[in-house]
Amino acid sequence: MDQAGVLRKMARNRGSRHTANDRPNMRGIAVASGKGGVGKTSVVANLAFSLNKTGLKTLVFDADMGLGNIHILLGLAPRFNLEHVLSGEKTMEQVIFKGPGGIDVLPASSGNRNFSELTGEEKLALRTELEALEKNYDIVLFDIGAGISSNVMYFCSAATDVALVTTAEPTAFADAYALMKILARDYDMREFKIIVNNTKSLWEARGVCDRLEKVADRFGLNVRLDLLGHIVKDDIVSKSVRRQRLFTDIYPRSQAAECVERIAKSIAGGSTSNDIEWGKVFA
Repeated sequence: MDQAGVLRKMARNRGSRHTANDRPNMRGIAVASGKGGVGKTSVVANLAFSLNKTGLKTLVFDADMGLGNIHILLGLAPRFNLEHVLSGEKTMEQVIFKGPGGIDVLPASSGNRNFSELTGEEKLALRTELEALEKNYDIVLFDIGAGISSNVMYFCSAATDVALVTTAEPTAFADAYALMKILARDYDMREFKIIVNNTKSLWEARGVCDRLEKVADRFGLNVRLDLLGHIVKDDIVSKSVRRQRLFTDIYPRSQAAECVERIAKSIAGGSTSNDIEWGKVFA
């Protein structure tokens, strides 16, 4: 059977599993950035660790298709990844591996151009496979690739919430705004969470969020921005990356770890009643 046939079979086998009334609730948060190099993957991994500590069962979905690297950050070498799911060799449940603190990680393929732009059938296959896991998790964090590719738009549109990671640097700010503009104008998204990474203070982070909101208002985007949190500049972040460990794990009393814990508690205290909104993508 060719790959398209495999994907259609996967969709048939899983697509009718839930009805609107009996589907479990799983909150999906797409963590994205307009620009690479802002520490997004580190934010995702450390946030997942802290969310698990709050009692929320968390899945990290490496959605940087073709360039997945969260397993490298964790110092792990999974045998299987999403490439094996899309080929029909494995289910998502079979390729998930355990990370530090009990977080579950769904690794993406790396160095495979075939998945840099997912087809409609591949997106449907991912949808149906992920729906099969809904009963197992409270939250899935999508580690979205940088930029404005169709994959980025797909995962952001499907998620319950979009959290944009940026820094105070002008280039990061400009690219975060560009991504937000496309999502607002082309996908009718009106609410965004903001995480300011590598910042000097909460005051600076609020300034970044305020400037983003003012620019959005100036150009009529009609969006609402909420500062989800900030992570201060801390030498232990780069140290933990070099050690391929999470700073929330090995430096739990550091300033950066405390910032991430505050973000996790904010998420844990919010509503988790909305399912991932696949209907917006496949209607």
